[in-house]
Amino acid sequence: MIRGLIVLVTAATVAAAVTPAQAGGNGGAVAAGVIGGLAAGAIIGSAVAQPRYYAPAPAYAPPPPGPCYWTRGEAVWDGYRWVRPRIQVCD
Repeated sequence: MIRGLIVLVTAATVAAAVTPAQAGGNGGAVAAGVIGGLAAGAIIGSAVAQPRYYAPAPAYAPPPPGPCYWTRGEAVWDGYRWVRPRIQVCD
């Protein structure tokens, strides 16, 4: 958004500076002002547009899980028979 605003302001400045130059004929003073303004704008714009590098925010990483294993659980009646479901046990 800021770059778009800079382009818009630059275009308006060039349009405003070129119009009096065509009507007045003052020996190229307006053209020199426009060129100098564009050069100064390019220098300032390039200084402002430098990428900023910031360290990433610290992230929480949970500790890795301990050793886990699968085993048979308690016997459960499911309505037809007794089953022993598999369960995962982690230390």
